[in-house]
Amino acid sequence: MDLNTIAEVVLPRQRDHVPRWSAGDALLAGGTWLFSEPQHHLKRLIDLTTLGWPPIEADGQGLHIAATCTVAKLHEFPVPAAWSAAPLIGQCCRAFLASFKIWNTATVGGNICMSLPAGPMISLASALDGVATIWAAGGGERRVPVIEFVTGARKNVLRPGEILRQIDIPASALGRRAAFRQLSLSPLGRSAVLLIGTLSPQDGVFDLTVTAATVRPVRLSFPKLPEVDALKQRIAAEIPDELYHDDVHGAPAWRKQMTPLLAEDVRNELAGGAA
Repeated sequence: MDLNTIAEVVLPRQRDHVPRWSAGDALLAGGTWLFSEPQHHLKRLIDLTTLGWPPIEADGQGLHIAATCTVAKLHEFPVPAAWSAAPLIGQCCRAFLASFKIWNTATVGGNICMSLPAGPMISLASALDGVATIWAAGGGERRVPVIEFVTGARKNVLRPGEILRQIDIPASALGRRAAFRQLSLSPLGRSAVLLIGTLSPQDGVFDLTVTAATVRPVRLSFPKLPEVDALKQRIAAEIPDELYHDDVHGAPAWRKQMTPLLAEDVRNELAGGAA
């Protein structure tokens, strides 16, 4: 869709070329949402892709994913075989259920900054202890765990003029065993419930991350793999009714019912039972 109120497009080559933020500005990376509907309030676009950030890198510390990294580049990246949680990357990318055009345009940072409950990059980064590096508007930067970045449906911690620079996922999280479950009302529908469980091979800690069903990510941590009833009780105690998301992709009561069922699937898989 044409954005016919845009008077200027800024193409910064380095950070000090990014203009001072003002009303009517928008950051542009993939633009798959930005160009999908009218944006009558916008006057200027600041294109982050011209900053030339390397899309994705891996080293001994883990994965470093630029906010401008596309879903396609993330999916095709050759993740070290030693990282047993690596299949989550492909599973979360495929949870987009999008065409190749979207995969080659939509960005990891854009998905996180949109902060939709069903955002699969939020699910991936939250479950694997991802940390967001944010460029402050006046200079400097701050780091925020992705599990705390999203605060509600289309709400997050970004302040006016701040830029999500990258997501770092530690090697320690990528080395865990992991199980993924996703549910939609239709075979090719938006995620209505998406759960990821991880189990540490070092100390046996089990983490369950609930997304899509809730308006923000929820992490439940256990010192060891819990029994069925203990898992259900924690879900009931720590996810109140008002936290379950309500939209055309699933009613809160249904999401509440499905969450412990998928959680038991995750627990059972990591316990070595049948998937």
